[in-house]
Amino acid sequence: MRLPDLSAAHLLIVGDVMLDRYWFGDVARISPEAPVPVVRIGRSEERPGGAANVARNVAALGAHATLLSVVGDDEAGRSLQQLLAASGIDVSLHVDPAISTTVKLRVIGRQQQLLRIDFETWPSHEVLRAKLAEFAVRLADCDAVILSDYGKGGLTHIGEMIRLANAAGKQVLVDPKGDDFSKYSGATVVTPNRAELRTVVGRWQDEEELARKAAALREQLQLDALLVTRSEEGMSLFHRSGLIHEKAVAREVFDVSGAGDTVIATLAVMLACDAGWPDAVHAANVAAGLVVGKLGTAVVEGGELAAAVQ
Repeated sequence: MRLPDLSAAHLLIVGDVMLDRYWFGDVARISPEAPVPVVRIGRSEERPGGAANVARNVAALGAHATLLSVVGDDEAGRSLQQLLAASGIDVSLHVDPAISTTVKLRVIGRQQQLLRIDFETWPSHEVLRAKLAEFAVRLADCDAVILSDYGKGGLTHIGEMIRLANAAGKQVLVDPKGDDFSKYSGATVVTPNRAELRTVVGRWQDEEELARKAAALREQLQLDALLVTRSEEGMSLFHRSGLIHEKAVAREVFDVSGAGDTVIATLAVMLACDAGWPDAVHAANVAAGLVVGKLGTAVVEGGELAAAVQ
């Protein structure tokens, strides 16, 4: 298949943003204080994470990305703003002085993640209402909406956002979190991974039972489709008109963090370009296969994806 002109797509991304910090070092000994490795840090990196990584993936594919979220009035929030602006993303980060920007600090030794430390607080009601008002204004300029839920409080008004997007005739893609998917009712497609779906519908014994449970959930939430990412089993789209299954792209898996961001970004950009579900799911699956071969929250470039799908 050939990719459409992805630069024609305009995506509005809303959700929980975070700053991913990486400390890289060497491990040569075990601490005398406790049975843990001692990591001598040699270098550090910062990358946009969460919804910010979704926006970065959209921009890397060549599409137009507008990101709407909340950060704290702190060094991490300012760093995130600079990183996103450098990626060519139209950024609107509402500043809440009462919170700290969410930071995920990962310590890497010998190319393996040894530790992750999270810093996070929930944004205030007033800032979230202001963000909702801006969302309503910015809807007119986008082709589709991505709601990236990381359970950090940034999507408190997600039901209202879905209603507004539907009223404006925009497709809504949701990357879910938690065990209550009822708040995503009315979206175009929800993209849980295997574990997230299992939390909501329970275990399944075979493909037939999975299909039944997925169809029941899709109908209950009034979705057009449910896309389940299944790791080594590929991904399955349960649509009202049938099932589309993509086998996993066989390649060495280096790091799965952020792969879901790449999947929903690619799917959204393809749908915004009026691609059909089969082509959109295929492109998302190929992009996922590319990104898991990279370290950390990474992206897939448009040219890289175009070459891989051909």
